[in-house]
Order: sequence, then C-alpha cells, then structure tokens
Amino acid sequence: MLRALNSRNFRLYFAGQLVSLVGTWMQMVAMSWLVYRLTDSAATLGYIGFLSQIPTFVLAPLAGVVADRWNRRSMMVVTQTLAMLQAFFLAFLVWSGTAAVWQIIPLSLLLGVINAFDAPVRQAFTVDLVDRKEDMVNAIAVSSIMFNGARLIGPTVAGLSIAVIGEAGCFFLNGVSFLAVIVAMFMMRLAPPKVRTLESRLMQDLKEGASYTFRSIPIRILLLFLALMSVVSMPLQTLMPVMTKQVLHGSAAMLGFLVGAAGVGSLIGGLYLAQRRDVLGLEKRIAFSAGLFGVAAVALGFTRSVWIALPLAVVAGLGLMVQAGSSTTLVQTLVEDDKRGRVMSFQTMAFMGMMPFGSLLGGVLADWIGAPATLLLSGVICLVGTLAFARQLDTWRQHAHPVYERIGVMGQSGKSDK
Repeated sequence: MLRALNSRNFRLYFAGQLVSLVGTWMQMVAMSWLVYRLTDSAATLGYIGFLSQIPTFVLAPLAGVVADRWNRRSMMVVTQTLAMLQAFFLAFLVWSGTAAVWQIIPLSLLLGVINAFDAPVRQAFTVDLVDRKEDMVNAIAVSSIMFNGARLIGPTVAGLSIAVIGEAGCFFLNGVSFLAVIVAMFMMRLAPPKVRTLESRLMQDLKEGASYTFRSIPIRILLLFLALMSVVSMPLQTLMPVMTKQVLHGSAAMLGFLVGAAGVGSLIGGLYLAQRRDVLGLEKRIAFSAGLFGVAAVALGFTRSVWIALPLAVVAGLGLMVQAGSSTTLVQTLVEDDKRGRVMSFQTMAFMGMMPFGSLLGGVLADWIGAPATLLLSGVICLVGTLAFARQLDTWRQHAHPVYERIGVMGQSGKSDK
C-alpha cells in the first residue's frame, strides 16, 4: 500500500510535506475563525476564500509552462519560502493586535499567487521522485493519504490551539512547518532535470498545452467534472465556521473536530486508492464517490445535531477524496510526460482554480438563504452533475482504453473492475 516510500526522494518529500501540511491546515482553520470573529459575516468568508484561490484560476496555466521548463525542486524551494514568510507576517499582525480584514485580503491574495505556482509544480514533481514508473499511481495515492492525514491532524490541533495560543500561534507554527519541506528538498538526490529549452515561446507552449488538454476527450471529461465538484464542494468548506457557530452552536474546538472528521473520511479514501494496483475501473469510482458526497451535503443541510454532522462529514470527506484522487490519478496516467506540467496546471485550475467561485457563491448564498439551504442546494447540483458524468462513461472508455493499451495499463491486471 505504501510501496512508493521505497524511493528515498519520495520518503523525504512525504516526511517534509506531512509536517508542512499539518501547519497549512492549522492556518486554514485559524484564518476562517479569525475572519468570522472579526466580521461575523458569511459573505466575508466567501470573499476571503475567493481572493485566496482566484490566482490559481488565472495563473495556473502559466505555472504549468514554467513547471515544464524550469527546475521543479528550485521552484518548490522558492514557493515554500515565500509561503513561510507570509505565515510569519500574519502571525505578527495578530500578535500585535493590529490584524484587520483590509490586511488579511492582500495577504490572502499573495498566498493565492504562491499556491498558483506551487500546486502544478508539486504535482508534476511528485512523479519525478519515484524510482520506478509503475509506482506512480501509488505515489499519487500516498500523497493523498499524506494530505488527508494532515487534514485530520491539523484542524483538530488548530481547534484546540486557538483556545490556548490563539490564531497567531497557529500562523507561527505553520511558518515553522515549511522548514521541513525546504530541508527535505535540499537532502534529495535527483538526476539532472529534464527541462525544456527556452527556444519555444511561452505563449506557444501555453497554447500547445491547452490544445493537448482539451482535445483529449478522456482528460477533458475528467477536468470538467472535477471543476463542477470543486464549485459545489466549496460551500461546505467555506461555511463550516457558520454551521458550527450558528447552526450547531459550537466553538472553535468543534470546528476543528468537524473539519477533522472530513479528514478522517478523506484518509480512508486515500487508503482505498493506495491499495489499488492499477487504474482500471476508477472512472466508476469517480461517479459513485461524487454521488456519495452529494448525498452527504444534502443531509448536512437538514441536520442540527453535531453527532449527526460528524459522521456525515466523514462521508463527505470520503466521497470528495476518492472523486478528486481518482481524477488526478487518471489524468496523470493518460498524460504524456513532456506535457505533464502543463496538463497538471489545467487540473489544478479545474480543482483549486474553481474553488474561489464556490467560496464566493457559498458565502453570498448563505447570507441570502442561510448556510443549511446553501449546503442542500450544493448537494442537489452535485447529484445532477454526477448523473450527467455517469452518462459519459462509455464515451470516456472508448477513448481512454486505447491510451491504456499503448502504455501497457490494460495488461497489468486481468481481473480489474472495468
């Protein structure tokens, strides 16, 4: 299940990212609690979420071109260092008692720009860290386990830490956590990077990547559905503080437990993906898990009890993790190596780049019709979209299976669930 960890470079990456991601989740929970404490406004939560994520939508394609041209390890060091400085400055503002929404807005926007370059580079870089290409699928799944293991630990620790050391302490610990990634990067033993020369123009590379991505029917179907899921899942994440405080009448600790519960579900989903030895049949898992998330979101819109909300958050996290993780795995399998950075930038655009629109929509709708009704509507849209995706599966297989045969995937498992 964890065979990708046999590769030394991937082990270093795993350890460094696990520490850093715990800090990242701590900052995310502390930030949402800080903004809601300062403003008492669901719409403001949506605006902040929009500003922190919209740079990914705008800049991710450019970042993909850069990831295919330049040294990915060096780029990772730069992005992690800048994110560390942002966290330290945010901690200083809160500690000094001068933190205000007008300061949080540009800092959130800055972090969004950093993440816009970091995400596609990180996803393309992950494949470079395994010694055997057949471990690529497992490396993607193990990365998901790492991300969601941190999602389980970070919010829970944040919810408890806010009461003890405040939001500033969470921001400071996040800044310190980035050192683990930076140190791991310098400890890696990597072959000279195979990067593109600068003979071609940047816009030409960008156009080539976009054309390749959207002319590939399997990749296009996956990314369009991933984009829809990103939009409809964000109200649940954005409105968690509102649901905790107004509907469930809880504290920051309860918020941490709810986000952590979603992390438990995501971790279970990651473990499921990690035990798979091939990608055959994953398209069916995408449809099933997306439907699972939709049902959980609808149920959360009706619940008023934390004891019901907690298991529903687990189910929602499981569904979203399997859907997103399976989509990423299939895209990584189908893409050609020399276009990996650019295609993964469009995957980042579909996944993270569409989140700001979901955050904004969720915040505005919650102020208009309430947080529970917003979650209910999101779940219904998710279920409708899932049905539309399921109807495209035969077309998807007709175009994906020839690629599988060309790269040898079809022969990996004689009993896979097709």
